[in-house]
Amino acid sequence: MDEHQDIRDAMRELCRQFPDEYFRKIDAEEAYPEAFVDALIGAGWLAAMIPEQYGGSGLGLTEASVIMEEINRCGGNAGAVHGQMYNMGTLLRNGSEVQKRKYLPDIAAGKLRIQSMAVTEPTTGTDTTKIKTVAVKKGDRYVVNGQKVWISRVQHSDLMILLARTTPLAEVKKKSEGMSIFIVDLREAAGHGLTVRPIPNLVNHETNELFFDNLEIPAENLIGEEGRGFKYILDGLNAERTLIAAECIGDGYWFIERAVRYANERIVFDRPIGKNQGVQFPIADAYIEVEAANLMRFSACSLYDAGQPAGAQANMAKYLAAKASWEAANVCMQTHGGFGFANEYDIERKFRETRLYQVAPISTNLIFAYVAEHVLGLPRSF
Repeated sequence: MDEHQDIRDAMRELCRQFPDEYFRKIDAEEAYPEAFVDALIGAGWLAAMIPEQYGGSGLGLTEASVIMEEINRCGGNAGAVHGQMYNMGTLLRNGSEVQKRKYLPDIAAGKLRIQSMAVTEPTTGTDTTKIKTVAVKKGDRYVVNGQKVWISRVQHSDLMILLARTTPLAEVKKKSEGMSIFIVDLREAAGHGLTVRPIPNLVNHETNELFFDNLEIPAENLIGEEGRGFKYILDGLNAERTLIAAECIGDGYWFIERAVRYANERIVFDRPIGKNQGVQFPIADAYIEVEAANLMRFSACSLYDAGQPAGAQANMAKYLAAKASWEAANVCMQTHGGFGFANEYDIERKFRETRLYQVAPISTNLIFAYVAEHVLGLPRSF
């Protein structure tokens, strides 16, 4: 018996209110699934990891990952909401008690959304220690200048986690030092030092380029200690990678279920195409890969929830799950043949959505580099 079956059943009941046609229409209109997100918030699902004392459910990353998995397994796209989970965790683990009391109850009640995290920059990519966005303290405020790219859900969030350099790179002993994280109130920042430029893209995923021009942030919006932001961000990124692994697993099961159904129903040469080993073996192979990735996902969740280092497991879970979901997507598309390209089957939409995770939020090669250096003890390759 699945120990999380109650969560799965409740999520599936909610998702039944938003069938394939709903997400197909949202995709065609390049819109944001507001009604779906409102339903998730109303049911308390996006407050799962907020402690009960602040109005949440007090659940862990494990349960949060099941919620994200089920959204994708039911045909949706958790990319519209997953930021709320790991961004809130950054605040919960590193914020002051004053900050937690100020923001978490309203986030839990659905009055505030904290969907965005601004880390990546156009010229540095994943070389995060070289970021050029700076925050200079002036009195009771920090003044921010710089640029970010591929920052998601800004247009559908009230708060954003921002990483900026507060001490010049040349003045720190270690390049990972001297960066800090802040809470940015997007409602106040937009048009007052922050410019948001949407980036049209392959997937219906709201992502943007951000420009900071003397944006002022109250000093009390600094999370944790000044200069330790990189460490705080890494913890949040482990949660992000684990949640996205769960979403990929949800995608993988969705593709396999659709492939199995079609292979059983499609009759060619007077028999179901699923009777052919050339059809059924790739589906079986994809299923095995998804099941294996699922085990690594829960390993990463278990470590994270126990407060243990989870970097290796989070990276490996993301790699295995993204790989498995992409293989399942190709198998599903191949099983359906030409019908897989038709919008009404939803495969082409999910195909595009799951392809993203081969690239983001961290590339496959960087995961290999992490495992080689930090797990296997090989020399740093870059």
